[in-house]
Amino acid sequence: MRRSVLLALATLALSACGSKAEDPVEQIVVRKPGESAAAASTPVADDLLAKGKAAFAACSSCHAVVPGAAAGIGPNLHGVVGRKAGSLAGFAYSEAMTKSGITWSEAELNAFLANPAGKVPGTAMAAGRVADAERRTAVVAYLASLKN
Repeated sequence: MRRSVLLALATLALSACGSKAEDPVEQIVVRKPGESAAAASTPVADDLLAKGKAAFAACSSCHAVVPGAAAGIGPNLHGVVGRKAGSLAGFAYSEAMTKSGITWSEAELNAFLANPAGKVPGTAMAAGRVADAERRTAVVAYLASLKN
């Protein structure tokens, strides 16, 4: 008898654990007008920026991202979103880049990094193709977070 009561209590206790599914949690992110989604501070955005920063490490051999740092093989990319292509003083851009008419947005950067020579035929950026879309999105989000 005692054993069956203990068994019944144990069964009852276990059935109460986790039997009800949790309702989904809705998250609302408030941003300032003009602020990119990548710049909003949420765990997901923070994770994306961390992935972008890590992925950008491969780009850092050519590009600086520190405000005011000298250009290397490539231009300094700090504050690149919103900048007219080929316009950073102190860097010798290819003629193709200066005449491209591009103003760098997240979409333009994404398209350029997917296929630099396809987006700007004649660009001097030879080794910058980022084929993986997820990695490219992370790099673009990281660059967009670097504002003047």
